[in-house]
Amino acid sequence: MSRIGRAPITIPAGVKVEVTDGNHVIVKGPKGQLEEAISTDIKVSVEGATVSLTRPSDSPKHRSLHGLSRSLISNMVLGVTEEFKKELEINGVGYRAAKEGKKLVMNLGFSHQVIVEETARISVDVPTPNKIIISGISKQEVGQFAADIRKKRPPEPYKGKGIKYVNEVIRRKEGKTGAK
Repeated sequence: MSRIGRAPITIPAGVKVEVTDGNHVIVKGPKGQLEEAISTDIKVSVEGATVSLTRPSDSPKHRSLHGLSRSLISNMVLGVTEEFKKELEINGVGYRAAKEGKKLVMNLGFSHQVIVEETARISVDVPTPNKIIISGISKQEVGQFAADIRKKRPPEPYKGKGIKYVNEVIRRKEGKTGAK
């Protein structure tokens, strides 16, 4: 059995999980509501304060769906109780970010400012001009939003200028050497 898939998910107080027909899982909590369509091959059952998942066979497809489905539901339960966060760091002379209302305005060395708007379920915070904190209840949406911002100016390997995740390590390259 899948080590991840067979582990039951405990539902914390204040969170409600319901499974509708067609394996549509709805998780409601203090931070909001998330919905996900789980494969009909996987059986999702809610008993008391736990959610358990079972699979019909040991085929590779069912084994992979088992662990995936459990992780998706677990992340939904986690997201509606405590938000997911991604932190980005801006490196470079003159590179900075600021928050103007619901917009993130970044100066990234282009001739124009790069402006990104918050979505309904994603919030952006800029505690310092070189740090961006993205938070939201959906792990997938937070990660995608952070990746989209990072894509505006990815870090370059020579000086490390650009937008990177806080815990990301940039492999540095040696510059040209002068030939004499």
